Amino acid sequence: MLTSVATPDTPERILLRLDWSVIRRLDGLLQGDYRSLFYGFGVDFADLREYQPEDDIRYIDWNVTARMDTPYVRQYHEDREITAWFLLDLSPSVDFGTVQNQKRTMLVNFVTVLARLLTRHGNRVGAMMFGGRIQHTVPARSGKVQVLRLINDMLRQPRLPNAPFTNLKTFFDGALKSIKRRSLIFILSDFISEPGWEKPLNLLNQHHEVLAVRLWDPREMELPDVGMVVMEDAETGEQLYVDTHDKKFRQRFFDAAKKREAKLDDAFKRAGVDVLSLSTEDDIVRSITRFAKQRQQRRKK
Repeated sequence: MLTSVATPDTPERILLRLDWSVIRRLDGLLQGDYRSLFYGFGVDFADLREYQPEDDIRYIDWNVTARMDTPYVRQYHEDREITAWFLLDLSPSVDFGTVQNQKRTMLVNFVTVLARLLTRHGNRVGAMMFGGRIQHTVPARSGKVQVLRLINDMLRQPRLPNAPFTNLKTFFDGALKSIKRRSLIFILSDFISEPGWEKPLNLLNQHHEVLAVRLWDPREMELPDVGMVVMEDAETGEQLYVDTHDKKFRQRFFDAAKKREAKLDDAFKRAGVDVLSLSTEDDIVRSITRFAKQRQQRRKK
């Protein structure tokens, strides 16, 4: 009797599959205007002028404003080439998923799609991979080969079941020191972390254009009524038996999740960082196009 053996995904297979199912479709929906996803990227300082009501307050030069006693904004001219960095949280909690994908799968797919979309238009992409510390850096380069290298290096990164609890502050501080030129930065994480990362995120966004891609699974928000289950903390390995028949327990779980969501939303707003929410059951194309439309609408206001 013959048995078929599943062929493991290779970088080439992943890119080919996503190129046909996602990347071409997304590029078509964006009508080639991939820059509608982001603005304020890849720019160099050009001049100063007095603030106008329609100006983005993020570009106010506070030192000049204090000297002149009237608001001044920095003007920039846009580079044709974007340098994009993917900051990848590969801590144990991203190896969770109860639907069709793990959060890690969504992370790999998102990076592949955006990296190929950017390199197809001549831009450079790089990555920093974190699991308790910055474990691996892929210098920013352009081209299809660079995308394949990114995929390969993401797949080769070890899973870290015994890693210390995630501290994103360390990650953001390291990125701030390492990435010198103003860049477009995608942070892919579930933001399950020790506290204290909010200020470094704010500083990172002052020097670069930062977009957060928040990875999550539906079961992290709401538990199903399925009886006794074992819940395990992916970061610490601690296990707990719970009875999901208990309606009050499910409600407490939901309330705690909503409270955590509200706290995250507040942190992103205070840092001025836009968030793309990406669950393990989401369609990447729909998520990205919805995010692009929301950013365009906010920019017009």
